[in-house]
Amino acid sequence: MNKFSVPALLALALLAPGAGWAARGAASAPVPAGNDTLELLYQRLSDRLGSVRQPTADGSMLLKVPARSVPAAGAPVRTAAKKATDAAAVPHVHGAWAYEGATGPQAWARLKPEYAKCASGQRQSPIDLRDGFKVQLEPVGFAYQPSAFRVIDNGHTVQANLAPDNTITVLGRRYVLKQLHFHRPSETRIAGRAFEMEAHLVHQDSEGRLAVVSVLFDRGAANGTVQQVWNNLPLEKGEEQAARVALDPAGLLPEDRRYYTFMGSLTTPPCSEGVLWMVMKQPVTLAPEQIELFARLYPMNARPVQPAAGRMVKESE
Repeated sequence: MNKFSVPALLALALLAPGAGWAARGAASAPVPAGNDTLELLYQRLSDRLGSVRQPTADGSMLLKVPARSVPAAGAPVRTAAKKATDAAAVPHVHGAWAYEGATGPQAWARLKPEYAKCASGQRQSPIDLRDGFKVQLEPVGFAYQPSAFRVIDNGHTVQANLAPDNTITVLGRRYVLKQLHFHRPSETRIAGRAFEMEAHLVHQDSEGRLAVVSVLFDRGAANGTVQQVWNNLPLEKGEEQAARVALDPAGLLPEDRRYYTFMGSLTTPPCSEGVLWMVMKQPVTLAPEQIELFARLYPMNARPVQPAAGRMVKESE
């Protein structure tokens, strides 16, 4: 343990703020007693350094500061930024997930206990839609209207959160549209084909059950509704920006409202199951420039296709 007078410690702190303490020994004048301002400063300094205050024979005060190891010459120094990077590389520290690399889809179930369904679930999404049962499906009752919305880049996608003005009715249940977001390329496939992008319109009923309407995108004419979302992108990830105009989610829907339906899951952790999916059979279009804008933010943010596991898929005739 190294011994320092308080003035010496103050001088070191001023010369090297934030630096590690690796003291070699120092001598300085004693600290005068009876100064309340200095006494308060000494106490704060002592607390911050984890030191022990020791009175001297002449009434002054010394601080004993535990010596810390100093890296050998040439050894890498772990700065705060480097420590944060190292922590991010260890998935179990905070459960961060991604679409590629060590924390990609193959590892999601290991990142947090609540993500276990990402590996063990038997009704996972997305799936490749093929050989569906063609039946007379009840039309989805869309009740969409222009609504206030806010846009956020959440680090995984661009998402628009909407005011609770929009609903769908299907199978006798009413669901409120909560948010919509985008994937590139499409997560859903139809007979093996992937599309340029996909929008997921996420709805919830009064009992917390989820229903997702999926819209697939091809290259073609621009989509005005998508452009409104792009126009209101915040400058920083994680910041939510309110738009000054209203967004009509009906602008995302194709003219042909026939669809595929099946029971699946969220396509991101925690991969919760029991989600009712409705995938519009007819794609809509996005201009190449609109696709490119999203691709600059997220070149790839699609979960791989999951096993159908024998589940029933119905499609409108």
